[in-house]
Amino acid sequence: QVQLVESGGGLVQAGVSRTLSCAASGRTFRNFAMAWFRQAPGKEREFVAAINWSGGKSYAESVKGRSTISRDNAKNTVLLQMNSLKPEDTAVYYCAVRGGNATPRYGEYAYWGQGTQVTVSS
Repeated sequence: QVQLVESGGGLVQAGVSRTLSCAASGRTFRNFAMAWFRQAPGKEREFVAAINWSGGKSYAESVKGRSTISRDNAKNTVLLQMNSLKPEDTAVYYCAVRGGNATPRYGEYAYWGQGTQVTVSS
Protein backbone atom coordinates (compact mmCIF):
# COMPACT_ATOMS: atom_id res chain seq x y z
CA GLN A 1 0.00 0.00 0.00
CA VAL A 2 1.44 3.32 -1.08
CA GLN A 3 1.80 5.88 1.66
CA LEU A 4 2.94 9.48 1.38
CA VAL A 5 3.69 11.41 4.55
CA GLU A 6 4.32 15.14 4.45
CA SER A 7 6.03 17.18 7.13
CA GLY A 8 7.48 20.62 7.64
CA GLY A 9 4.41 22.81 7.68
CA GLY A 10 3.68 25.41 10.30
CA LEU A 11 3.06 29.07 11.04
CA VAL A 12 5.77 31.34 9.66
CA GLN A 13 6.27 35.03 9.04
CA ALA A 14 6.38 36.50 5.58
CA GLY A 15 9.82 36.60 4.05
CA VAL A 16 11.26 33.51 5.66
CA SER A 17 12.09 30.15 4.12
CA ARG A 18 10.49 26.79 4.79
CA THR A 19 11.27 23.30 3.58
CA LEU A 20 8.55 20.69 3.21
CA SER A 21 9.38 17.00 3.11
CA CYS A 22 7.49 13.99 1.80
CA ALA A 23 8.41 10.37 2.45
CA ALA A 24 6.96 7.75 0.13
CA SER A 25 6.68 4.06 0.85
CA GLY A 26 4.84 0.93 -0.19
CA ARG A 27 6.32 0.23 -3.63
CA THR A 28 9.21 1.08 -5.86
CA PHE A 29 9.04 4.60 -7.25
CA ARG A 30 11.43 4.12 -10.11
CA ASN A 31 10.23 6.15 -13.11
CA PHE A 32 7.63 7.90 -10.95
CA ALA A 33 7.25 11.66 -10.87
CA MET A 34 6.86 13.35 -7.49
CA ALA A 35 5.03 16.63 -7.08
CA TRP A 36 3.69 19.22 -4.70
CA PHE A 37 0.27 20.78 -4.94
CA ARG A 38 -1.46 23.19 -2.62
CA GLN A 39 -4.99 24.18 -1.77
CA ALA A 40 -6.03 27.38 -0.07
CA PRO A 41 -9.45 27.77 1.58
CA GLY A 42 -12.16 28.21 -1.02
CA LYS A 43 -9.80 27.59 -3.92
CA GLU A 44 -9.02 24.69 -6.19
CA ARG A 45 -5.99 22.53 -5.68
CA GLU A 46 -3.13 23.96 -7.71
CA PHE A 47 0.20 22.74 -8.97
CA VAL A 48 3.33 23.99 -7.21
CA ALA A 49 6.29 21.97 -8.45
CA ALA A 50 7.25 18.54 -9.73
CA ILE A 51 10.33 16.46 -10.40
CA ASN A 52 10.80 13.45 -12.64
CA TRP A 53 12.75 10.33 -11.75
CA SER A 54 15.52 11.64 -14.03
CA GLY A 55 15.61 14.95 -12.17
CA GLY A 56 13.76 17.17 -14.61
CA LYS A 57 11.88 19.89 -12.74
CA SER A 58 8.90 22.14 -13.33
CA TYR A 59 7.41 24.96 -11.30
CA ALA A 60 4.27 27.03 -11.17
CA GLU A 61 4.83 30.64 -12.14
CA SER A 62 3.71 31.73 -8.68
CA VAL A 63 6.71 30.03 -7.01
CA LYS A 64 9.28 29.96 -9.80
CA GLY A 65 12.52 31.59 -8.78
CA ARG A 66 11.93 31.30 -5.05
CA SER A 67 11.30 27.58 -4.67
CA THR A 68 13.40 24.48 -5.26
CA ILE A 69 12.16 20.92 -5.55
CA SER A 70 14.54 18.00 -5.06
CA ARG A 71 14.33 14.28 -4.50
CA ASP A 72 16.38 11.45 -3.08
CA ASN A 73 15.60 8.35 -5.11
CA ALA A 74 17.37 6.07 -2.68
CA LYS A 75 15.21 7.27 0.19
CA ASN A 76 12.00 7.90 -1.78
CA THR A 77 11.75 11.42 -0.48
CA VAL A 78 10.95 14.73 -2.11
CA LEU A 79 11.66 18.17 -0.67
CA LEU A 80 10.20 21.55 -1.47
CA GLN A 81 12.21 24.52 -0.29
CA MET A 82 10.28 27.74 -0.45
CA ASN A 83 11.96 31.10 0.06
CA SER A 84 10.57 34.58 0.57
CA LEU A 85 7.23 33.21 1.69
CA LYS A 86 4.18 35.39 1.15
CA PRO A 87 0.77 35.38 2.82
CA GLU A 88 -0.67 34.12 -0.47
CA ASP A 89 1.41 30.97 -0.06
CA THR A 90 -0.85 30.00 2.83
CA ALA A 91 -2.40 26.63 1.98
CA VAL A 92 -2.41 22.94 2.69
CA TYR A 93 0.50 21.45 0.76
CA TYR A 94 0.09 17.97 -0.67
CA CYS A 95 2.66 15.52 -1.96
CA ALA A 96 1.65 13.37 -4.93
CA VAL A 97 3.23 10.73 -7.15
CA ARG A 98 2.42 9.27 -10.55
CA GLY A 99 4.03 6.83 -12.92
CA GLY A 100 5.83 8.47 -15.80
CA ASN A 101 6.68 12.11 -16.25
CA ALA A 102 5.37 14.99 -14.21
CA THR A 103 2.27 16.92 -15.18
CA PRO A 104 0.66 19.96 -13.57
CA ARG A 105 -2.80 18.33 -13.68
CA TYR A 106 -3.70 17.02 -10.26
CA GLY A 107 -6.21 14.53 -11.69
CA GLU A 108 -3.35 12.56 -13.20
CA TYR A 109 -1.69 11.72 -9.91
CA ALA A 110 -2.60 8.37 -8.43
CA TYR A 111 -1.26 8.72 -4.92
CA TRP A 112 -1.61 11.55 -2.43
CA GLY A 113 -0.51 12.41 1.06
CA GLN A 114 -2.73 13.88 3.76
CA GLY A 115 -1.22 17.33 3.46
CA THR A 116 0.65 19.73 5.71
CA GLN A 117 -0.59 23.20 6.57
CA VAL A 118 1.59 26.20 5.83
CA THR A 119 0.37 29.53 7.19
CA VAL A 120 2.27 32.69 6.34
CA SER A 121 1.53 35.74 8.47
CA SER A 122 2.17 39.25 7.24
